[in-house]
Amino acid sequence: MNIAEKVSYLRGLCDGLGLDENNKQDKILRSIVDVLDEVAFAVGEVNDSLEELSDQIDAVDEDLANLEEEVYDGEDDDDYHFSSADDEDFYEVECPSCGDTIYLDEEMIEDGSIDCPNCGTELEFDFSDDESISAEQPEEKPEE
Repeated sequence: MNIAEKVSYLRGLCDGLGLDENNKQDKILRSIVDVLDEVAFAVGEVNDSLEELSDQIDAVDEDLANLEEEVYDGEDDDDYHFSSADDEDFYEVECPSCGDTIYLDEEMIEDGSIDCPNCGTELEFDFSDDESISAEQPEEKPEE
């Protein structure tokens, strides 16, 4: 039994009791049943709207699945690796003065030095060890 049927049953009970329109308690009981009837109607409309929206969402989901199938042509996103011969390698260098992490490409490193964008300290790159690239803080010049 749904809400509307239960409210109709309560209304039938009230009608069967022969409630007096002049009695305050009977008026309250009839008013409560009227409000319950309105609530049951509103809940029914919400349920109908929910069902309609659910059907629309299912249709959109199906359309999206068809579109994905056409666009990706059955390819699984997890199997595709985004890489090409044009990909550049970037190196991570930490400034010894301020500790800021700087990302450099090979061309920037081949220049031999760069100014830290955070603190302005000149970073020089030592290529004596082919395995790693390190940033060295320049030696301080004595003031004259």
